[in-house]
Amino acid sequence: MTALWRAAFVIARRDFTAVVFSRTFLFFLLGPLLPILIGFAFGGLGDKISSTDLRPVIGVAMPAQDNAAFGRAHGRLAERMGDKALARIRLLAPANDPRGLLARPDSGVVVILTGTLARPLLTGKAEDLDRLQGDVSLIATAALAERTLHFVPVARQEVATSIGAQAQGRLLIGRVAQVIMFFLTILLAGMILSNLVEEKTNKIIEILAAAVPIDAIFLGKLMAMLAMSFVGIAFWGSAAFAVFAALGGHPAALPEPAVGWPAFLILAVLYFAMAYTLLGSLFLGIGAQAATVREVQTLNMPITMGQMLIFFFASYAVEHPGSHAEIAACIFPWSSPFAMIVRAGQESALWPHLVALVWQALFVGLIIRVGVVLFRRHVMQSGGRWWKNLFRPATG
Repeated sequence: MTALWRAAFVIARRDFTAVVFSRTFLFFLLGPLLPILIGFAFGGLGDKISSTDLRPVIGVAMPAQDNAAFGRAHGRLAERMGDKALARIRLLAPANDPRGLLARPDSGVVVILTGTLARPLLTGKAEDLDRLQGDVSLIATAALAERTLHFVPVARQEVATSIGAQAQGRLLIGRVAQVIMFFLTILLAGMILSNLVEEKTNKIIEILAAAVPIDAIFLGKLMAMLAMSFVGIAFWGSAAFAVFAALGGHPAALPEPAVGWPAFLILAVLYFAMAYTLLGSLFLGIGAQAATVREVQTLNMPITMGQMLIFFFASYAVEHPGSHAEIAACIFPWSSPFAMIVRAGQESALWPHLVALVWQALFVGLIIRVGVVLFRRHVMQSGGRWWKNLFRPATG
């Protein structure tokens, strides 16, 4: 067993050094910045568009007293309902020819309101009348009831904590961690597959298999790619924290998970490692069976789609705490990391997480073992000249 782990560490150090100290690794680290910059650009464009007030304008051309009452009622309703809830109004001089006002190129209004508050008359196109008739009726009713309609004041009684709000906040923290874990796993785990296929293509895997046990190759590659993933996560996390601090954010504003922030962050790292190695060991098994890149792409798709279904299952399960679905999501190895990280945000007990981590680690070992057996069988069936070396013990 000691020789196996020593050989695995040698493989891991070799792969980690080859990836992290390559020139392309810098592009890997900077890769996520491009969609972030695009997101900021489109976000700024969206804010600019949303800041443009595109609400229709109602030209109010009733007698002066009715105009003033209509304007006051509009202001009171907009204050309570929100500025965007009602159409805009423009108070005009009383007019007897609303059609002529609408025909003027500089009018800037969609419809014209004439008549009186008791009998308003709205002039405009049919679709505009359908859209604005309700607003005009509401505002006119509030204007007529100006002397008797008063908003009831509501007394305030503040509390320091709210169990319901705390539970919602903890659920939110767990769901955010769940989503981040899933996307990091899908983004990073595929590198294991490409690494193994590349070494099968250039025959490096044959040299490694002749020197160390296949178990050590599988385990070493998982360890190396996991360590490389943590380097990327540390870089991206530091950048995100720097941006968060620069924007004036404060960690104290976030709701605290039930297990506390230190334990929650440790569990998040461990559950990511389990999710990554569970998926990565599957990818290693796939890469060991595939002979070409085309076969890899064909076999990779079902695994990725299956992982997405598992994530959706875990997301559904955490929304139904105590249900059979949640229990199944916590037990099933591939969904367990995503379901248990949400539990860490909601429940303070730590022993279920220790059980879950041991359970997931056992399945990682089982998948690696199955992958090694299938790889040996694949080599023997392919008639390779070097398959006997796969059974040689590692040399000291």
